[in-house]
Amino acid sequence: MRPTVRFTALFTLTALASTTLAACGSGSGSDPDTVKVSFKQSTDNSIKVMDTYLGDIKEQFEKANPGKKVELVPIKAPDSEYYTKLQQMLRSPKTAPDLVYEDTFLINSDITSGYLKSLDDYLAKWGDWDRFIGTAKAAAKGEDGRTYGVPDGTDTRGLWFGKDVFAKAGLPADWQPKTWDDVLDAARTIKEKVPGVVPLNVYTGKPAGEAATMQGFEMLLYGTGDGTTDPLYDKGSRKWIAAGQGFEDSLRFVETVYKEKLGPEVSDALDPNFGTKVRGELLPQGKLGIALDGSWLPQDWLEGSGHEWPEWSQELGLAAMPTQNGQAPGRVSMSGGWTWAIPAKAANPDLAFEFIKTMQTKANAQKWYVANSGIAVREDVAEDPAYVDAQPGIEFFTDLVADTHYRPAYPAYPKVSVAIQEAMEGVTTGDKSVEEAARGYDEALKEATDNQVVRK
Repeated sequence: MRPTVRFTALFTLTALASTTLAACGSGSGSDPDTVKVSFKQSTDNSIKVMDTYLGDIKEQFEKANPGKKVELVPIKAPDSEYYTKLQQMLRSPKTAPDLVYEDTFLINSDITSGYLKSLDDYLAKWGDWDRFIGTAKAAAKGEDGRTYGVPDGTDTRGLWFGKDVFAKAGLPADWQPKTWDDVLDAARTIKEKVPGVVPLNVYTGKPAGEAATMQGFEMLLYGTGDGTTDPLYDKGSRKWIAAGQGFEDSLRFVETVYKEKLGPEVSDALDPNFGTKVRGELLPQGKLGIALDGSWLPQDWLEGSGHEWPEWSQELGLAAMPTQNGQAPGRVSMSGGWTWAIPAKAANPDLAFEFIKTMQTKANAQKWYVANSGIAVREDVAEDPAYVDAQPGIEFFTDLVADTHYRPAYPAYPKVSVAIQEAMEGVTTGDKSVEEAARGYDEALKEATDNQVVRK
């Protein structure tokens, strides 16, 4: 990305954040009987999954707590802009909501910045907390050992493919690639035999934000090596790992996708709203062969979504993303998720936690997991046959948890993620070779982590 474009993007984000501040300028403390709940609203106007769910919880909460009110404060923006707006809001008691929707990748950064309140005292008195699985709890913990968020589900990632596209290309309907080369070869076959279709989508570049890092690069990087050590962060030395062979191989995969025109047009790939197009148009219309994407996609196709596609489970196949050369365990996935957190400057934290408790009853949690195609983090829901049978794909993506990985979500991670996106963007546009992009990453990594870097 050229410097002038980067400056414009930064200016736009600042302007958007300022708009949010002005909109919330009355302050969250104006009414002690009202809990203000901020959440990420879909950039697709027809997708109302979160809005509908929170509207139902609001109704339940107000009925159970006479005299108390809930004000929903949606932030409509792509991921990267959402994070910027949210952090702007958290800085002042005048703009901080009482409850915010936090991506687990950002939570430690916000904890370190002093933006979030520890929930330990609340959790100690809440019996349902024992129902949450350990890995989900860990994702919401700070380096101080305290918990700062209540997870509302997790996710996994894999390969979605169009069965009709595969049939036209002469590829099997039960496709299960064993190596990266198998994935690229299938994309090359689609390009040759099914014109007018994007063979393979791998999110890339800064406009895609964390989707590029997690759905794209990390799904590759964590499939290199022997799978037993974290390729991004060395826990023993507590240092970040410089670009090595696996890192360069992952960049080379991305380079191949765009250099051979196996992916979307670069201008489309670098559109921050491209993910909305993938889910809302390309996959349902049979214009995308293979999508490296997440377990949550069906939420956009359910009844009432505006993109209803009840036939998706018959028209799309699912495959695990293979490791680079098929080495054990043979497949790879990444998991993250979101949490509900209370800002340190919230005016009504007690009321906010009562709202969390309403959201996280077994019945309401199960309703949310199904509505947003999420993976249960409550053991009692995960064991419920009604959850397992609620939607096609849930069993497949839940099974991937056995071989999934979690990001090293330490305070520096958001900056490391941006450095990865910049490296990806360089090879996507062809402005940088793999080696140049890797060197650029190393320099950015040193700056992002105060030179806490080790080479392996």
